[in-house]
Amino acid sequence: MAMETQRKDLICPQESYEIIGAAMNVHNALGRGFTEKVYQEALAIEFQEKGIPFQREVEIHAVYKGNTLSATFIPDFICYDKIIVELKAVTELDDMHRAQALNYAKVAGSNLALLINFGETRLVAERLPVLM
Repeated sequence: MAMETQRKDLICPQESYEIIGAAMNVHNALGRGFTEKVYQEALAIEFQEKGIPFQREVEIHAVYKGNTLSATFIPDFICYDKIIVELKAVTELDDMHRAQALNYAKVAGSNLALLINFGETRLVAERLPVLM
């Protein structure tokens, strides 16, 4: 993690570091085995305590050819008004989880998604930059 804050090519390195640090605090306290909603609620408390600006479960719409589609997407968090944070509590992340987080970021107009999994022995956090 320390190396991440030094790299200049990363998108939102300091903000990502703070978000992942908050998630680590939650994982260290709760461990694995809870549902995603438990981790989401605990992480919201952690974000508040750390002063990390966030919105929880904001409904966003996709736009196609200038038309807003009726289908809604609800990421777990939008932090700093620009980073999508999608939580999982599964034994292992797969490409469907990554695609979901990336699609949420695209629809929200964000250039970074963080996919965080609380379901493994150690917290797993993946940075997923959106290539537009």
